[in-house]
Amino acid sequence: MDALTQSTSALVGISLTGEQRRRVERYAEELVRWNQRANLTTITDPAEIATKHFLDSFSCWLALAAVAPRRVIDVGTGAGFPGLALKILVPTLEVTLIEATGKKAEFCRHVAQTLEMRQVEVIHGRAEDVAHEPAHRERYDGALARAVAELPTLAEYLLPFARLGGLAVAQKGESGPSEAHAAAGAMRLLGGALRKMVSVELPGVVETRYLVVMEKVASTPERYPRRAGIPAKRPLS
Repeated sequence: MDALTQSTSALVGISLTGEQRRRVERYAEELVRWNQRANLTTITDPAEIATKHFLDSFSCWLALAAVAPRRVIDVGTGAGFPGLALKILVPTLEVTLIEATGKKAEFCRHVAQTLEMRQVEVIHGRAEDVAHEPAHRERYDGALARAVAELPTLAEYLLPFARLGGLAVAQKGESGPSEAHAAAGAMRLLGGALRKMVSVELPGVVETRYLVVMEKVASTPERYPRRAGIPAKRPLS
């Protein structure tokens, strides 16, 4: 935990408090315990959980801090990364999580309840459906996703949730720059534009990570996202 505290301070400039460290530890314990009966993650080593789940999630703040977000949405959150981890890092955030797999959504609700997190909503559903609901469409300062899909598809999942002037942030590996180039047309169709690429170096991880940061510059046309499954089968170009 000391290593995570030091790495977090070095990466995003935030020093974890004792309460935040306690929440990370409890979250990690529950992740390992639940993983024995529900396939939540392949990462079970404590040091790797700290780096590849928590620190990797915290890195999103490098992109989000510029817009001082109040509301963020995590699409395809899985076991709650990056959304719930960011809620620990920045407790004032209002966080919505979308997850299509029931067991994973149940785990996220369990963690939020166990850690007594307020202003956390977990939605068991598909992004393509939720993005057409007035309560969620273009309502968020930041829309996030990690390891969900290729960027042309991911842009269609994320940008409909972002408000004008808000950000959509996709966490990517070394393919980030090439995916951003391939997704330029999709971004334009969806009302977005590439704002910047942020490279992220995680301790002990050889591969460079990237935050692909898209800015919402125009309203997303009402037809997007297309119905469930179509963005992945027929990505925009």
